[in-house]
Amino acid sequence: MSYGELYVSQGPFFSGLQASFKLADYVILGVPFDVTSTYRTGARFAPLVIRETSLNLETYSFRTSLDVEKLRLHDLGDLHVTSETDETMKRLALVVKDIVDSRKIPVLIGGEHTITLGAVKGLSTKAAVISFDAHLDLRNEYMNLKTSHTTFMRRINEQAAPQVIIEIGTRAVCQEELMYAKKAGVKFFTTQQIRKDGTAKTVSAVEKILGDCKSVYLTIDMDVFDPAFAPAVQNPEPDGLSPEVFFDLLEGVCDNRVIALDLVEVCPHYDSGATAALAVKTLFEALCNIEKARKT
Repeated sequence: MSYGELYVSQGPFFSGLQASFKLADYVILGVPFDVTSTYRTGARFAPLVIRETSLNLETYSFRTSLDVEKLRLHDLGDLHVTSETDETMKRLALVVKDIVDSRKIPVLIGGEHTITLGAVKGLSTKAAVISFDAHLDLRNEYMNLKTSHTTFMRRINEQAAPQVIIEIGTRAVCQEELMYAKKAGVKFFTTQQIRKDGTAKTVSAVEKILGDCKSVYLTIDMDVFDPAFAPAVQNPEPDGLSPEVFFDLLEGVCDNRVIALDLVEVCPHYDSGATAALAVKTLFEALCNIEKARKT
């Protein structure tokens, strides 16, 4: 029995398409976990809502000239989470390792952003981490928790030692995080800087930082978008990215080095449906960009 069979249950299929696990290139995994969430809770409901929304959006990507219907996707189901953060991260790491060792790309639907910690620990190789997020999430501790959605990136740096951490869309930080980022060599691009430099220059700067890194873990917190476009997130922050700018940046960083990705922190109960739809569009575009890079 695999860890996927032990720790995962099946629900609706993402996009309505289901290749066999053996034939799939991409494996969808829901992680309905939001135990450490602050301000807004409810991200645990996002995997189901995002899947349901995905059944009602068109799958063709004009940006890539590819169709998600042509991709080989397998929806594994939802991870069996617990109220214990460390145990959930352990289970997630084991399932991600199963997927990666099967030479497939895991695509995680959260849940809160802490899940990235478990996923990165499940990788079979060290990778660069690219994070689209309004926040740096580099606190050492928050509300007496050392592992949470506000500290996970620091734990990743300490416990998984990625080749480099690059954060894009930053606009909400504390002084402690800025000091740690400078000390630890965490690179970040603020929304203000992105607007000033433009997407092409920003992507070029990211490429330079990546250097000869051969593997990338991509994580997308939906609060990277301005709340005008994605209001239903755990910690909305004004002055965010527009979809147009985001998708241009996404196209620039989604190449054949991406070995895993996640999308997190949609809170459906605060939504009219717009945030879930943008989340699905984001996943569709990410998958098509990765597929295009793999085929060229």
